[in-house]
Amino acid sequence: MSPAQGAFAHEVWLDSAEWQLQPGDDLVVSLKNGEDFDGIELSWLDRRMTRFDSITDDDVTALQGRAGDIPAVQTVAPDEGLMVLAYSSTHSTVRYKTWEKFMSFAGHKDLARDIPEVALYHKANDLPFKDFKEVYWRHSKALLGIGDAKGKDRELGLETEFVAMSNPYTDDLANGFQAMLLYQGRPRDETQVEVFDRAPDKSVTVTRLRTDAGGVVTVPVIPGHTYLLDSVVLRRPDADLATKTEAIWETLWAAMTFHVPQ
Repeated sequence: MSPAQGAFAHEVWLDSAEWQLQPGDDLVVSLKNGEDFDGIELSWLDRRMTRFDSITDDDVTALQGRAGDIPAVQTVAPDEGLMVLAYSSTHSTVRYKTWEKFMSFAGHKDLARDIPEVALYHKANDLPFKDFKEVYWRHSKALLGIGDAKGKDRELGLETEFVAMSNPYTDDLANGFQAMLLYQGRPRDETQVEVFDRAPDKSVTVTRLRTDAGGVVTVPVIPGHTYLLDSVVLRRPDADLATKTEAIWETLWAAMTFHVPQ
């Protein structure tokens, strides 16, 4: 799947066969692109990423990989604690040949949150209604439990990101898992969050929630299930990026994956 083919409503996320490990265990994490929490594995390519870090407490380590590696992350689990992986991509572009395709994507991801009347905006700003480009960036985090898995997530400076307010490996999640959605360090209130719930039999249920006035989403969870949270920002690219990419729209994608133990 090319970047253009995978861009319309496809997520990029970090996935793992094992979400709870012991220090020194083999740690293997896949970088995936697809939809409905199912997709292809992307290889490690330095030129396609701006960041790929492992964070435990205050210890931030830049992960190292070999070009073409699949799975992308093949390393050793660190010391005990809540381990956060943080990935940011370089930019890619997609071309919308029809207005209907763009509006289908915008409706699915509820991008009216950022540009309420996008058709009127196109008309008022003399923008094309067909054959135009979007530039996009991916920002993905994953939570893994190492040993006792104690600890908490924190803001990591991604342009848009989920910050877990719950630790899925140590906290009581009877009232749900909570995360704050940020854009440029500020909470995103009343914003759609798409939630992909993968059961042990690999079946996936998709729901759409919204953040509250403080930018917090509360996700009902089931023990033994794995979750992917996804949300998208729509904006106009700055002049330099627009010139470089010939894009008239820019999207920034935030994703977070985690598992809820039995």
